[in-house]
Amino acid sequence: MHPREFVAFVAALMAVNALGVDLMLPALADIGHQLNIATANHRQWIITAYMLGFGAGQLVYGPLADRFGRRPILFVTLAGFVAASIFAAGSQTFVALLGARVLQGLMSASTRVLAVAIVRDRFAGRQMARTLSVAQMIFFLVPIMAPGLGQLLLGIGPWRFIFYALAGFAAFVLVWAATRLDETLPVERRSPLSFASLGRAYRLTLTNRFSAGYALAAALTFGGIIAFVSSAQQIFVDEFGAGERFTLLFALCAFSMGCASFANSRLVERLGTRLISQAAVLGLIALSVVHLGVIGSGHETLVTYMIFQALSMTCIGLCGSNFGAMAMEPVGHIAGTASSIQGFITSVGAVAVGSLIGQSYDGTTWPLAIGYLCIGLAVLAVVMVVEGGRLFRPLHAA
Repeated sequence: MHPREFVAFVAALMAVNALGVDLMLPALADIGHQLNIATANHRQWIITAYMLGFGAGQLVYGPLADRFGRRPILFVTLAGFVAASIFAAGSQTFVALLGARVLQGLMSASTRVLAVAIVRDRFAGRQMARTLSVAQMIFFLVPIMAPGLGQLLLGIGPWRFIFYALAGFAAFVLVWAATRLDETLPVERRSPLSFASLGRAYRLTLTNRFSAGYALAAALTFGGIIAFVSSAQQIFVDEFGAGERFTLLFALCAFSMGCASFANSRLVERLGTRLISQAAVLGLIALSVVHLGVIGSGHETLVTYMIFQALSMTCIGLCGSNFGAMAMEPVGHIAGTASSIQGFITSVGAVAVGSLIGQSYDGTTWPLAIGYLCIGLAVLAVVMVVEGGRLFRPLHAA
C-alpha cells in the first residue's frame, strides 16, 4: 500500500470497533423500549457487553497473529464480525442481544490488536506514535459521524438496520484487506505457538514497567471515554433536554479528540510522547477541579458542560496514542502478543472504570466530573511510578 492508503486502511480497521460502539447510541432508547429494558442505566450494558468481549478477545489474537501472520487472523475475525452483526440484528430478547454484542466484541478485538501490530511491524517510537495519531485523527471522524448516521438509519427503518450497516462496513474492510494488504510479518519473524514462548512473552510484557505501566495508564484514560459514551444520551437528553441536538453535541465532543490526534501527529516527533501525554494528564486534573467547582456553585449548564467535556476529551486524546506507543516500545519484537496483553489490560480496565462511572449516573454531571478527576490522579500516580518519580524525561533518559 501507498503510505496514505496504509494510514487510511488502519483507520478503517480501527473504525470497525468505533462503529460497533457509537453507531447505535441514538437507538438505545428504542432498543430499551422494544426489548423491555425497564431501568435506563441498564441500557448502558449494550455498550459494556461489547467492550467486555472486545477486551477478552485481545488475549487470543496476538499470539495467533505472531504465529500465522496478520492476514489470516484478520480475515477470519472480520467475517465473524459480519456474522455476529447479523445475529444481533435478529435478536428478540435483551439477553440475546447482549450475547450478540459480546460476540461482536470478541471478533472486533482483532482490529485493535492487528492495527497496532501491523503499524509496529513497519514503524517504531515517535514515528509509530505519529502514524497512529494520523490514523486516529481519521478514526475519530467516526464518532463524529456515527450517531448522525445511526439517526439516519433509524429514520428509514428500525434499530436492527444499524446492525446490518455494521455487517456491511466490516465486509467492505474485509474485501479491502484481501485485495490490498500485504502480509507485514515475514515467515522468518514468526513465533512458535507454545506455552513456553507465550510464557516468555507474557512475562516480558507484564514485568516491563513501561509496557505494563503505560498499558494501565491507557486503560484509565480509555475508561473516561467509555464513561462518557455510555452516559452521553442520558446526560444530553434527560439532564439538559437536548435530545434533538444529541448527535451534534456528541459529534462536537468527539471532534475535540480528533483535533487532539491531529495536533499530536504534528508535534510528537518534535516534542516527544512523554512531554505531550504527561502535560495532558496534568491538564485533565486541572480541568476536573475547575469543573467540579462550577457544578458545586450551581452554575453548570449545557454550555459549561460542553466546554469542560470537550477540553477533557482533548486531554484524553493526547494521552491515547502516546501511551500506546510508549507501552509497545520495549516489546516490539513480540508486537502481536504484547499488543494482545496490553489491549486486554486497556480494554478490560477501561470497562471497569467506565462502567463504575457510568452506572453512578444520578441525573447530574457530578459522577462524570468526579470520575475524570480520579482518572487523572490515578494516571499521574502510575506515570510517576513508571518514570521513577520524574515527569517530562526525554526518551534516552527513560
